Amino acid sequence: MKKIALATLLIATSLTVSAQSGTNSPYSMFGFGTLAEQGNSQSRGMNGLGIGFRERNQVNYQNPASYSALDSLSFIFDAGLSGQITNFNENGKKKNAYNADFEYVVAGFRLAPHLGASFGIIPFSNIGYSFSSTTNINEDPSLGTTAAYSTYKGNGGLHQVYGGLGWSPVKGFSFGVNFGYLWGNMDRTMSLSFSDSYINTRYRNYSAEVKSYSITAGAQYTFNVSKTDAFTLGATFTPGHKMKANAIVENISTNSQTSVSDTISLPGKTNGLDLESPTEIGAGLMWNHDNRWRVGIDYSLQKWSAVEYPMLTTTSDGQTYKLRSNMFNDRHKLTLGGEYTPQENSRNFFKRIHYRFGASYVTPYLRIADANNNLVDGPKEYSMSAGFGIPIINSYNNRSTLNISAQWVRRDATNMLKENTFRINIGLTFNENWFAKWKVK
Repeated sequence: MKKIALATLLIATSLTVSAQSGTNSPYSMFGFGTLAEQGNSQSRGMNGLGIGFRERNQVNYQNPASYSALDSLSFIFDAGLSGQITNFNENGKKKNAYNADFEYVVAGFRLAPHLGASFGIIPFSNIGYSFSSTTNINEDPSLGTTAAYSTYKGNGGLHQVYGGLGWSPVKGFSFGVNFGYLWGNMDRTMSLSFSDSYINTRYRNYSAEVKSYSITAGAQYTFNVSKTDAFTLGATFTPGHKMKANAIVENISTNSQTSVSDTISLPGKTNGLDLESPTEIGAGLMWNHDNRWRVGIDYSLQKWSAVEYPMLTTTSDGQTYKLRSNMFNDRHKLTLGGEYTPQENSRNFFKRIHYRFGASYVTPYLRIADANNNLVDGPKEYSMSAGFGIPIINSYNNRSTLNISAQWVRRDATNMLKENTFRINIGLTFNENWFAKWKVK
């Protein structure tokens, strides 16, 4: 129990580290931002595959039913981080941005026969952008042309702490539940200043602090088709719900000569602002051949189209924030991937390495206003990954693994910014033999 308490402390101390943003994407200025990658370091080598995966030596928090398969003699502790470079391309102009992020910490262990548990901290979304533009206006023709400088900045995101159980009541079938606490801040600022010092500088600040819950239920069924081949069907369900949020929306006008500011809180539901998470369903299938080949397919659907989101609306009475529908699209994600291990228990080091690969296609959940202020689809996403699981072998442990993977992600939308991201994921899975008892003869 002391070691479990130590793992809990390590997870708690990582909360402040995980508050940093893991993106520089301008697309994160919309909605909940850029939705975070899911899955541990093993899963990310397969591009996020995991709903149908069921392993004794990995914490697969994507489907809590998998916890029932955890090794009875192990306490598994898994932590991961990533570093990335993103190339932005718009109308022939290119720019690179760099990010590093400490992403998740999870742990898992067997509580009783056929009953496993897991807990940890995992990401939900990231907000991080800073860009500006300059346009020429002519507010007073007698004074000549005036330059207008627009600056947009945002940071924050949402994370969740979870605890879950997975139970296998009968051979081949298991189910489980993750209970989580979802929290974070979403801060966005827009400023408009002018080359003419007689025109006031204008700011709009939006800040929302989210504190809510999350629940994910999962099930898996494994059946053998031969002595060396087995299939596992997996399914997950996450219900959507209203999220408690304390939001502040304000317009600030600052006199450029006297620096005196006038702040107006927009009318409407600015305090206790309703945000909403989408209902999500997922299904996966894994084929295990002789514990050498593990190949699978996942499909998930997030019902963002049913989510209402607060937007600035101009009426005859002025400006207000109110909930609007049709702000998002349903998000479909399809992933193919797998893992090959030549011989898991071989004395040959290279035969124990896990070789992983995966590819995904994701439809856009964002709808973005175009030049004519019409809502159009945001960026779709293509991605591929490949990686290794390298065994750590020493005098007292031969079950821990260093997981390294590389991922390429392309996001683009018609007549909009294009992003190409190259990401390195690194994770360390400690698989310690904590629960074995010494026997004296």
